[in-house]
Amino acid sequence: MSSRQRIFCHCRWLLVILLVALGLRIGFVVWLQVRLDSSGQEYLISGDAEGYWELAKSIVNGSDYAVHTPPRYVHRMPGFPTILAISIKLFGESLFAARLMLATLGAFSCWLVYVLGRRIHSSNVGLIAAALVAVSPASVGFSGLILSETAFTVAMLLTLICLHGLTTSLTNQLKVEKLWPAICWSSLTGGAIALGVYMKPSWILIGPLASLLLILLIKPRPKSAVASAIVMLSLFMCLLPWGLRNKSASGHFTLTTFWMGPSLYDGLNPRATGDSDMRFFDEDRLPLKLSEFEVDREYRRRAIDFVKSNPERVVQLAGIKLWRYWKPWPNAEQFDRTFIRIGLCLYALPVFLLAIIGGVRFRRQYWSIVVCAGPIFYFSALHTVFVSSLRYRLPAEAPLMVLAAIGFLTITNHLKPDTKGADESSATT
Repeated sequence: MSSRQRIFCHCRWLLVILLVALGLRIGFVVWLQVRLDSSGQEYLISGDAEGYWELAKSIVNGSDYAVHTPPRYVHRMPGFPTILAISIKLFGESLFAARLMLATLGAFSCWLVYVLGRRIHSSNVGLIAAALVAVSPASVGFSGLILSETAFTVAMLLTLICLHGLTTSLTNQLKVEKLWPAICWSSLTGGAIALGVYMKPSWILIGPLASLLLILLIKPRPKSAVASAIVMLSLFMCLLPWGLRNKSASGHFTLTTFWMGPSLYDGLNPRATGDSDMRFFDEDRLPLKLSEFEVDREYRRRAIDFVKSNPERVVQLAGIKLWRYWKPWPNAEQFDRTFIRIGLCLYALPVFLLAIIGGVRFRRQYWSIVVCAGPIFYFSALHTVFVSSLRYRLPAEAPLMVLAAIGFLTITNHLKPDTKGADESSATT
């Protein structure tokens, strides 16, 4: 097969995969909307979804970016509500239209997985990884929910693509006058991380973690150190407008939100079970007598006191949260159906096994392992502290499918020698 024929074949298969991904997601959205309409519901999972939708309407109407009473001005990052606001601006206050937009973003994430897999290894790996994400039952199901996971997945994949581009530019460009590609990739990486933070504030720790790993794993280290500094500067500058807005709205500067304290206490309190249970917030009614900033600090203090007083329970909760994070089926009672459990297990267990095989096969390419598997372990560690569920693992499954694709090709004896990986290995410690 000639090079042109091979490219045409890959493009054709990629188009088929993207159409399947879009078709499955739109089909689920239609089914979900009919079900919700018949039961008189607006949201399958309420709470967060209602807050996001109200904030989106506030953006469109030009009113204060705040929810609840008394108003919370620094409660949610503006990224996901802005996406919903675009839908409202274009199609009116239609949840169905917003779900279709999210379904399209979900299909777009399959293309980003293909790009990541192609950059890390080959087009074949990219195609298989994209196909795995396209048919993921959990990914299809979440694409119709008014929750930030689908949009965050796109931002996370952009971050990982930029990180890989940055390391490639660092290892390939040896002369000082050739540093501009690395500078550009560093700036883009910081911007992509910021985009993820605007969707999910817990992503902010990826900035310093990725910068540290760049210095430790990528040679030459002086260039890696400069690139890391640019990543952090770009991240800060992109989040600075939000921080200044928060200072103006609340009197206190923060690059994220003042909801970390209650979220932390949700996972670390005497009644904690690993699942989210915010009844304490309504019972305490602290917002009636304290500012947002003070409420945040008070719940942080309570969570730390609980950790100091109950170390054994904290360890026990960490184990419970790990199980809730990694188990193949959902934790929520409303999804506790036999056919859902079987369907998700039939998908998740084989792809996790393939990812392990791919990781072993690709073990010398340290940075590629970090890019593909880092997010799922990052959120796993994070949610041993906060509350935990499959929902928080779902976005990180997308880059993991690159390793699963390598594992699939390994066991089918179709994995070709990887010159990209060899080059990278020689540039790492």
